Amino acid sequence: MYQLLKQIVKVGIKTEARPLADESMRVLAGRLNDEVLRLLGRALTIRHVDPGSCNGCELEIHALNNPYYNLEGLGIKFVASPRHADMLLVTGPVAKNMEQALRRTYAATPEPKLVVAIGDCGCSGGVFGENYACRGAVANVLPVDVTVPGCPPTPTAIMQGILTAISGKAGTKA
Repeated sequence: MYQLLKQIVKVGIKTEARPLADESMRVLAGRLNDEVLRLLGRALTIRHVDPGSCNGCELEIHALNNPYYNLEGLGIKFVASPRHADMLLVTGPVAKNMEQALRRTYAATPEPKLVVAIGDCGCSGGVFGENYACRGAVANVLPVDVTVPGCPPTPTAIMQGILTAISGKAGTKA
């Protein structure tokens, strides 16, 4: 125990550097909050679906709710049921065993619904590709509005993908 404490004192605390403030993101967030209210009449709700990922993207999605990124501060919330969701956030390739569940989740989501594919696996199938056990990209199973590449993508990239999907839908609605 003493050796461990001594090493901690010697090395210090290693943490991720705080992200730099991005003023353009704050301005964009304010404008998109107005667009979300105009499109939906309320806050944006997201249902996260994992049809076969390695959980790398999920860790980055969880980071969106920390104080640095504060996704909930923008009025965007995660919900447990697709019946309450406006957007599906799908991570990973679609495993054959999860294909039907993903289709049912999509069918249960009310209109207007958005689908955002997260990560290289969600966008193109990634290292898994298409094979006997995997359908590959989310677009092979569902219509996808926005893709966010990366393995895993950063929380900022995921947030930008969510905001792009909303601004695209708000633009087509008007």
